[in-house]
Amino acid sequence: MADKNVSNRMSKTEHYLEIALVVSKRSTCLKRRYGAVIVNNDEIISTGYNGNPRGEENCCDRGTCKRMNLPSNSGDYDDCFSVHAEQNAMLSASRKEMLGGTIYLAGEMSKDGSWIEIMDAEPCPVCFRMIKNSGIKKIVSKGTVIDL
Repeated sequence: MADKNVSNRMSKTEHYLEIALVVSKRSTCLKRRYGAVIVNNDEIISTGYNGNPRGEENCCDRGTCKRMNLPSNSGDYDDCFSVHAEQNAMLSASRKEMLGGTIYLAGEMSKDGSWIEIMDAEPCPVCFRMIKNSGIKKIVSKGTVIDL
């Protein structure tokens, strides 16, 4: 007779947040690495990470970031060439696929030469509006759940 399953299986939320964190590792930003995973009906619809548009020089390749010492999520990104993780994930999905879905966000920030996980990853004001308009109904990070 087989033993009962007594594993420490992670929850679906933990699973999707871990995937978002892994996706963030592709980021080209020197200040913050964000990853986004859009899920609907327990299926991954798309993923995205923050970085410069295709074909543009990346901050990590250039070695400089114009926003390194500026506040995050200020909503003023005139000096940043990056496309945010949430935006890239939404660009890779159709609105029909996103309707009623959840976006999972995870990230890390640079501090003293190492990367520290952001427990309350949240979208900037522009991405927040875009997420609401996409039909996504929930934003989830390790420290925050926002129902839209």
